[in-house]
Amino acid sequence: IVYAGEGENTMRGNVAEGLGGIWRSDDAGRTWHNLGLKDGRHIIRIIIHPSDPNTVWVAVVGHLFGLNEERGVFKTTDGGKSWKKTLYVNNQTGCSDLVMEPGNPSVFYAGMWRVLRTPYSMESGGEGSGMYKSTDGGETWVSIAGKKGLPKGVWGIVGVAVAPSNTDKIFAIIENKDGGLYMSADAGETWTLTSSDNNIRQRAWYYSKVFVDPKNENLVYCPNVEFMRSRDGGRTFQSINTPHGDHHDLWIDPEDGNRMIVADDGGAQVSFDGGSHWSTMMNQPTGQFYRVSTDNAVPYRILGAQQDNSTVRIKSRTAGAGITERDWEVTAGSESGYVVADPLNLDVVYGGNYGGLLARLDHRTGENRAINVWPDNPMGAGADVQKYRFQWNFPIFFSPHNPKKLYTGGNHLFSTENEGQSWQTISPDLTTNDKSKQASSGGPITQDNTSVEYYSTIFTATESALEQDLLWTGSDDGLIHVSKDGGKNWENVTPVEAGKWMMWNCVETDPFKKGTAYFVGTKYKSDDYAPYIFKTEDYGKTWKKITNGINAMHFTRAMRADKKREGLLYAGTEFGMYISYDGGANWKSFQLNLPVVPVTDITLKNNDLILATQGRSFWVIDDLTLVQQKDAGVTSKNLHVFPINDAYRLEGGGRRGRRGQASAESNTGENPLAGSIINYYLKGVTDSSKVSITIFDKANKPIKTFSKQAKEPSDKLDFNEGMNQFAWDMNYPPGEKTDGMILWNGGIGSVKAAPGKYTARVKYNNDSTDVSFIIKADPAFKMTEADYDAQVGFLLQIRDKFSEVQKGIQQIRTVRTQINDFAGRMDAKTNKDIKQMADTITKQLTKVEEALYQTKSKSGQDVLNFPIRLNDKLAGLYGIVSSGQNPPSKQAVETFADLGGQADVQLAKLKNILDTDIKQLNKMINEKQIPVIGVK
Repeated sequence: IVYAGEGENTMRGNVAEGLGGIWRSDDAGRTWHNLGLKDGRHIIRIIIHPSDPNTVWVAVVGHLFGLNEERGVFKTTDGGKSWKKTLYVNNQTGCSDLVMEPGNPSVFYAGMWRVLRTPYSMESGGEGSGMYKSTDGGETWVSIAGKKGLPKGVWGIVGVAVAPSNTDKIFAIIENKDGGLYMSADAGETWTLTSSDNNIRQRAWYYSKVFVDPKNENLVYCPNVEFMRSRDGGRTFQSINTPHGDHHDLWIDPEDGNRMIVADDGGAQVSFDGGSHWSTMMNQPTGQFYRVSTDNAVPYRILGAQQDNSTVRIKSRTAGAGITERDWEVTAGSESGYVVADPLNLDVVYGGNYGGLLARLDHRTGENRAINVWPDNPMGAGADVQKYRFQWNFPIFFSPHNPKKLYTGGNHLFSTENEGQSWQTISPDLTTNDKSKQASSGGPITQDNTSVEYYSTIFTATESALEQDLLWTGSDDGLIHVSKDGGKNWENVTPVEAGKWMMWNCVETDPFKKGTAYFVGTKYKSDDYAPYIFKTEDYGKTWKKITNGINAMHFTRAMRADKKREGLLYAGTEFGMYISYDGGANWKSFQLNLPVVPVTDITLKNNDLILATQGRSFWVIDDLTLVQQKDAGVTSKNLHVFPINDAYRLEGGGRRGRRGQASAESNTGENPLAGSIINYYLKGVTDSSKVSITIFDKANKPIKTFSKQAKEPSDKLDFNEGMNQFAWDMNYPPGEKTDGMILWNGGIGSVKAAPGKYTARVKYNNDSTDVSFIIKADPAFKMTEADYDAQVGFLLQIRDKFSEVQKGIQQIRTVRTQINDFAGRMDAKTNKDIKQMADTITKQLTKVEEALYQTKSKSGQDVLNFPIRLNDKLAGLYGIVSSGQNPPSKQAVETFADLGGQADVQLAKLKNILDTDIKQLNKMINEKQIPVIGVK
């Protein structure tokens, strides 16, 4: 039996709240059913009775951004069918920690915490915060916050722990002006301050937890920025090295204190030796990305910034069997910012971070230059004293019309055309500039200013891809502005229907209609979870709310318009994806295999859809053709072949890579399918149905046919009723293979088709459809179309000559076997002439074979003793010519002429033997009427 609660236990401004409450599984997590407490939003502790799994206590924080009643401590005795609220203080106070005295389900301690966030402030502490004790199994509670030794005045967050080896010893970490770690030696009656070390109490609202070793009452842990440990009962602390910082929770094995799991901003890590060594954090795809963008590399790379982790530039496709740690790198900026690539220089990336940091990183030189609009570090101060207000996640973007123009937004919009050497202010303050909402954040105990709560800032902005100098901005305090002249003049076009204090999180201009824009808003920081998407078709004069079909509690974060199909829109919400085919008038869930996760941003590149998520890294739909072509007419036909996307001529990739199937690491990303992807729909499939796909080259000559009846496994084509997908790997058939041969150069594989126009013919019973498509050259190689044609054509010549040789060897072996079999059945004494003729032919065949292939090689390195022959030499030449992307060298052409000429001589000899000598032998056998099948 497993219980799980929704909602984060760290109350950040960009926190993920749960709508499902608490869940239970009775089959070790395979299936789950809901137990309620859905309005609790943050279930941060679950305690199960040591002998009755149906008796459970939970700590509930409640709404972070508003008031509600479902908060405090809840208890069930029937496995979650019903819940009783046993500890409640007020509608702003939730339970920050809950512990049971080990082995005694009668005694509990709870920390209660008054906490409230708004779009512009964070309050930790106040009336309601305190500490409570229960001695009747959590049925009733008594405040112990006034006990002797505990701090006076306003309390904030509280963390509690009981020493399992001495249950009278209680530890509490308390946010207070005189806060720190307190200890009671008499089960909470009296207390002593053991440590006020700021290393265990800094940013109290974000940390404030305490844990005790199961055997040693003086071994105490306080996770914070550093992982802090005390060996003297909490009087002094030292930090333990861990794989990451910002530690938020800890599990210690109740039977073995050396076994522990720490949870931090890098994920979770395991130690079996009390924290001396930890498992890696690089095995969990749990990145929390704020925004996503791509560059113009081939294949393109995906860029984004992870919460309290590095920024990332990661390949969307690799030559291996998956996308691993080796395929990404840290890039410009830091955890909270936009990250955008220079459109003209693939080595240069711009990235933001809190504090108004904007950096330019040159990956070639390693130079990482800060180019802040106003380089006055605001850390620790409120927004009201800043010259310019830059939010935690301020926008950065390039002009789609001028690739040298970079924009960024504070409370003004700025631009640069000299890589940040100088910035121009191109707008007035485009916010409400409400000074009452720009004060220092935090309190009433601890201030906390990282720019998360900086308010009255531009939160999203863009320039129209259809109209140069048409600029749109949306602020986090509810305003939308438009400029039609590159920022010289601005107009407030905020929709009245949006109300006040909307945080405009994303703007998208329509790729087909001038004057049409979409603004995605959210009010979750005002405790409003409704979705908000507004559309204008007249430059903001009028607006229409377009959220029909989106769940009423799935607040919206991002939306993008499809680049190929007008009216096709994609929306990302706090709980997944939605799609619209009618310009936003109606929406449907578009979850597919995507986890239920906040979708923080969306972008499109090369007809792929790329998502940034808060907690599940990047997700991609490779090739949106099927989505774009969704139409009722498709399913009315027996056969429909969808348009085939252009594809780059790249090596490896797919699910197998260059070296075949790899054993994927737990955090390996999935490659897109390699090659040209053919999607087709079949109606009325039966067991007798026949389907084939034939690829034709630029000269309309067939390259290869795939079907269910094909002999080679690689040529097999599986198909089903409905949608089907086939990936042509862009390869011509390989050279002829002969079993049992030892070839130093390994034979000749498939030849990759040259860039150009090709055709796929899909046949289904009596229906047939041809669809043309393009193979594009890899821009990393400076090859002309003629160069590619020369290389591919030459490789095919080598392949064909090699195959001729291989078939000749197969003929030799087949004929020789027949001669030997026949000779074994023939009376040699009465047929001496035939025997002599057969022996002569056999010797001639062997001589030709030995010229074509090294017959003495019986193991892999025998060729070091017995020189390779013509077939192996041809294979070696193939390997040399195919080793790069270049036209064949003069020497390669000359070598092939030499080797091919030698092969032709031997093949001519073979032909003469087969056409003349074998014919003569057959004549002699027929004249003597020797039976083919002899019976002795």
